[in-house]
Formats: sequence, C-alpha cells, structure tokens
Amino acid sequence: MNNKVHRFPIRIYYEDTDFSGNVYHAAYLKFMERARTELLRQNDIHHFELAKKGIAFAVARLEIAYLKPAHIDDVLEVVTEIKSAKGARFILDQEIFRKDEILTRASVSVVAIGDNGRPVRLPQELAIKLGNQT
Repeated sequence: MNNKVHRFPIRIYYEDTDFSGNVYHAAYLKFMERARTELLRQNDIHHFELAKKGIAFAVARLEIAYLKPAHIDDVLEVVTEIKSAKGARFILDQEIFRKDEILTRASVSVVAIGDNGRPVRLPQELAIKLGNQT
C-alpha cells in the first residue's frame, strides 16, 4: 500500500448543500479535513498522541479550485496525497471526485505547532512516516 496516498469516500447529505441544491463551498473543506485525518491514521499518526507531546497541526495555507458542483446523494471520493514533508510543514494535494470526474482540487500546507503556538520541526519519526527520509 502506498502510504502517501489515501482515498476517502463521502456521501452528500442535505445538510451539506445550500439553497441552490449544490454542496456549500465550506463543506468541501470539512470533507478534506476528514480525509487528511484519515491519511494521518493510515500512517499511524494520531492527533491525541501528538497532543500528549505538545504538538498540533494547523493549516497554514490552502489554495482551492471549485471546478464542478456536487449535489445531494452524490457519492464522492477525496484523494489526498503527501507531496513533501520537511522542517515544520508538510504539503498535501487533495482532489474530490465523483466517479472519474474531478470536482474540486486543493493544495494544503500544514504546519506543526508547539504548546506556545509557534511552528516546531516535525519530529524525525513523524517526518519519516510522512515520507521524508532525510
């Protein structure tokens, strides 16, 4: 299994949509957040364990393109791929598909932060799990 790529299924419910019947733009961010958490779990990285060590993750930058709308009852798939991990941050690409049709694409920069709220270097074990062997 490639631990740098994760696939996460999502079904669209009424609560995910806006008055037009399309998925509300902020709902895509929730879907991506869930998918990022599952990618971390796939790599044996758990938020509660990091919190015990005084480390948390924060999204530092997110660039998103909404290409096509999703609708109620659609079954989507969020594909998350680790692009790099170095220093205090890791970069992910995320895409949301309906079957073979891409609906949304994002690039996400995530920073490790310490108890003081400042960036901290990714611990070596964590960097290795995220794909950085150096």
